[in-house]
Amino acid sequence: MTDVRTDASTQAREQILAKVRAALRDVPDVPAEQDTPVPWEYGQVRPMEDLLDRFIDRIIDYKAQLVRVGPDEVATAVLDALKAHGVGSVVLPTGVPGQWREAIEGDGIRVVSDEPQLSNAELNEVESVVTAAAVAGAETGTIVLDHGPDQGRRALSLVPDVHVCVVRADQVVTDVPEMVPRLQDAIHSGRPLTWISGGSATSDIELNRVEGVHGPRHLYVVLVEG
Repeated sequence: MTDVRTDASTQAREQILAKVRAALRDVPDVPAEQDTPVPWEYGQVRPMEDLLDRFIDRIIDYKAQLVRVGPDEVATAVLDALKAHGVGSVVLPTGVPGQWREAIEGDGIRVVSDEPQLSNAELNEVESVVTAAAVAGAETGTIVLDHGPDQGRRALSLVPDVHVCVVRADQVVTDVPEMVPRLQDAIHSGRPLTWISGGSATSDIELNRVEGVHGPRHLYVVLVEG
């Protein structure tokens, strides 16, 4: 006896495949990278007149805070960012400039070191973190940490509630094709990469915004120009 359900299923499958074949009839039978050429190469510099302005706009769109400063104003800006969020403690990677540490300690904020490495419980008690960055993209307002000495291990930038990130203007490029080549050292050495687009946020099943689930709720960017 023929299984009617099997026949119906087979017929439906063939109908679907026939539609797929018809839709692909005019697609050239060549490798995808030849069929869909892209107008850029990785690492190639793309002109963008409003590079920094676009980066700033994207950062603000993400509801993060940003301040533009000169090289001599970074330590003060970092301290102001921490004070703006009322934090009482901060973890600093070992490679950040000593001036940042001096300014923070001078204001009475407790500075925590990650050497020896903090336990999960100890890190969870720290309210904020200050890091440098590896590269940033203007098109999406994304900052990437490659976790070198001035950024620390990945947990430092994910657990504290406030992240103050110092980005130099010469680290801001147009988009991913320019960003990736600057990360090659970290990639080849096996270091993780953390891509940050604003403070951590998601939505629950009722589309209510929930912050701080996957990382710091608050991102404060210090953009250093000059």
